[in-house]
Amino acid sequence: MTALLQVEDLHVWFDLQDGGELHAVQGVSVGVERGERLGLVGESGCGKTTTVLALMGLLPPSASASGRVLLEGTDVLAGGEASMRPHRWSDVAIVFQGAMNALNPVRTIGSQIVEAIELHGEAGGKAARAQTGELLESVGIPAARASRFPHELSGGMRQRAAIAMALSCHPKVLIADEPTTALDVMVQAQILELLDSLCRDFGLALILVTHDLPVVAQLCDHGAVMYAGEIVERGLVDTLYHAPRHPYTRLLFAATPDLGHETEEIVSIPGAPPRLDQPLVGCPFRPRCDSAFEPCATSRPLLRRVADRHAAACHLNDRPSQAPG
Repeated sequence: MTALLQVEDLHVWFDLQDGGELHAVQGVSVGVERGERLGLVGESGCGKTTTVLALMGLLPPSASASGRVLLEGTDVLAGGEASMRPHRWSDVAIVFQGAMNALNPVRTIGSQIVEAIELHGEAGGKAARAQTGELLESVGIPAARASRFPHELSGGMRQRAAIAMALSCHPKVLIADEPTTALDVMVQAQILELLDSLCRDFGLALILVTHDLPVVAQLCDHGAVMYAGEIVERGLVDTLYHAPRHPYTRLLFAATPDLGHETEEIVSIPGAPPRLDQPLVGCPFRPRCDSAFEPCATSRPLLRRVADRHAAACHLNDRPSQAPG
């Protein structure tokens, strides 16, 4: 069966002013089926947002991309903007990080949603305005507030408006890029609950970009852990939590508070992700890894199957007795 959305060997690089390149995404392959929920996890700077912007065709002019983005078997990346435009919002939609920056501050939220509906031929005039009211109601905003400007809404309400806009053209895949950033804990919980219910009600596939592992555990079926522009581990969320096969995944969980085990010590990961405008030799995580050994210094590990529906890129998996986890 053809996957709903399949990304194959995606590379993204940025041209630098000094003539060099920054290779931000390196060979990412990932996919989602209908109704499936995938968490894309990692620290800031690991390539998560660049990956989803690439598959939406929303990279800046300084960026280039290669690889394939298959939507129900059709490569929508191959023909550039001409091939991506018919599918953007209609088939794949995105909720950007920080709704205040994503929404036009000088236009009402209703007019912005109406524009998206009319632009993609979903409806026009009164029908588009009626549909906008229904969308706002579906995300918990009274239809009468369609006449409000973004600054007149709370952070949580702005994020709900951004979600309503993303749903305006009935997409099959919803991408949520750090949808709870800068929101307080109670509002975060409400937004996550809303995403959960919308995915169930509309049968949406979800790609959730986050550094928050408990959110992934709460909302997603599968997880893909990114580091230095690569996926270093992917599998079922429960497997990643209980049996990680890459030290980075294990350390990410160790650095995350667990309210169910308040006595456990939280340990931060030393160091920082590597610069991607310079060549990387060996395993990119080696300088920060507590389990590195000889091959890590010279040979870059490849992502490979380590168990059923579980893959990892770590040399320790060639030594079963010392596999991480």
